[in-house]
Amino acid sequence: MACWLYEGMLLFGVLFMASYLFSSLSQTRHGLDNRNLQQAFLFVVLGIYFTWFWAKGQTLAMKTWDVRVVDRHGQALSQWRAMARYVLSWLWFLPPLAAVSFFSLSPAEVGLIAFGWVVVYTLLSRFHAEGQFIHDALAGTRLVSTQATLQKPAP
Repeated sequence: MACWLYEGMLLFGVLFMASYLFSSLSQTRHGLDNRNLQQAFLFVVLGIYFTWFWAKGQTLAMKTWDVRVVDRHGQALSQWRAMARYVLSWLWFLPPLAAVSFFSLSPAEVGLIAFGWVVVYTLLSRFHAEGQFIHDALAGTRLVSTQATLQKPAP
């Protein structure tokens, strides 16, 4: 979870620059103008970011926390498998997004539903045989620690 939070802080800069680029190129004067198009653009930007770095093995946050994403056999991900993992990783946010779109909820209710779903989604990984999240199991990927390969035997 710490890696996830750190990734969010790093993505703030990526999304800020992408939003600025979109707003400048589309001459958007108000934050709600072109909202759906901007959200689609940011979805694609995030997809490119994660697909690129996961195919290389790690994002910057994953490097910091010594975590690597690999396929079931321990090999590097292909671009297609990384893209599948990206699309399936939206399962983290799908139920709260659906609740927001179908019901008129207050911001506090949305926050509670989002927080509750993240807790449930995280706890569901405890029931998987290998401790994987649902999106990793469906995408055929897994997270591994790189510390075991970095440690050297004592002389």
